[in-house]
Amino acid sequence: MSSIVPHWFLPTSGDGRTVVARRHADRGEAGETTRAADIGYLAQIARAAEAQGFHGVLTPTGTFCEDSWLTTAALLRETRTLRYLVAFRPGVLSPTLAAQMAATYQRISGGRLLLNIVTGGDAVEQERFGDHLDHDARYARTDEFLAVLRGAWSGAPFDFAGAHYDVRGATTLAAPDPEPPIYFGGSSDAALPVAARHADVYLTWGEPPDAVAEKVGRVRKLAEDLGRSPRFGIRLHVITRDTADEAWAQAQRLLDALDPAEIERAQSVLRSSQSVGQRRMLDLHGGSRDDLVVAPNLWAGIGLVRGGAGTALVGSHAEVADRIAEYHALGIEEFVLSGYPHLEEAYRVGEGLLPELRRRGLLRPAGSPGGGSGP
Repeated sequence: MSSIVPHWFLPTSGDGRTVVARRHADRGEAGETTRAADIGYLAQIARAAEAQGFHGVLTPTGTFCEDSWLTTAALLRETRTLRYLVAFRPGVLSPTLAAQMAATYQRISGGRLLLNIVTGGDAVEQERFGDHLDHDARYARTDEFLAVLRGAWSGAPFDFAGAHYDVRGATTLAAPDPEPPIYFGGSSDAALPVAARHADVYLTWGEPPDAVAEKVGRVRKLAEDLGRSPRFGIRLHVITRDTADEAWAQAQRLLDALDPAEIERAQSVLRSSQSVGQRRMLDLHGGSRDDLVVAPNLWAGIGLVRGGAGTALVGSHAEVADRIAEYHALGIEEFVLSGYPHLEEAYRVGEGLLPELRRRGLLRPAGSPGGGSGP
């Protein structure tokens, strides 16, 4: 198996020393955001991530945050080697335009674009964009979108006629070089076949290892039946310190800062989501502050108020490395990590956890080329 590829996260909805509450179905205005997501602050995080040896940074999508394409394009001149994992919703722009944007981005960035396809699991958020398809139809549309996207990169005019797109002669000025890898997540029966057909990297949120193993196994089998072999990644927060006591004390500080009324409001919003992955996150804690340790060193406190990835690996650098090694043994190669606040935690992870992974031979040496997900 390949070495672990570490990524960090750009908090384009704001940052702070407490959990920033962000949910697709509302404006996410609750929760302390003491650091605005201005380009100066995001540039600090991007430079820190690059200096600490992260391969790339994930930038989220939604009306709760800044636009991922524009923000990361503005950061390209702030970094030299860092890749940008740009999340976007396929239902809000044409696949040919997305192909053109990606090809242009690759040329101006020197090949540093990674694409994260977010089909969307929340009707309220989708309707803001005039999208009224139901959950399964959105995945069917994503399937067609990705077929057109890759077709437009093929070097020849591409025709496609489907239920959602009727495209004639889709093409770009020049094919992207290299072609940006497609990162794709989704836990539903409608999502997994799309992942098997199109994903270069299948992403899952941080569930307990047995649940991750089951999901990875399903996608791997579906992909093998199509003659494909995607890589696998996981999205996790991390609270890693020199000692376990320090790490769990920080987790408790984050928990103590959460207003019970805000937890209830957040859970009400998140329960309305159509996303199967979001329901799986909610099921880990049931909205309760009690018993948030859902697997060894896996803490579900983040998901009390934050939509999407709601779990954190908590422990000493050695303990967190143990858990990462456990996921890696299941086939997970790419780890998209984050922590509050993202600037300081990029240094903590880069100076404490990544060297531990390197000592174990799980991480390629700092400064070595490539990680399987870009140039």
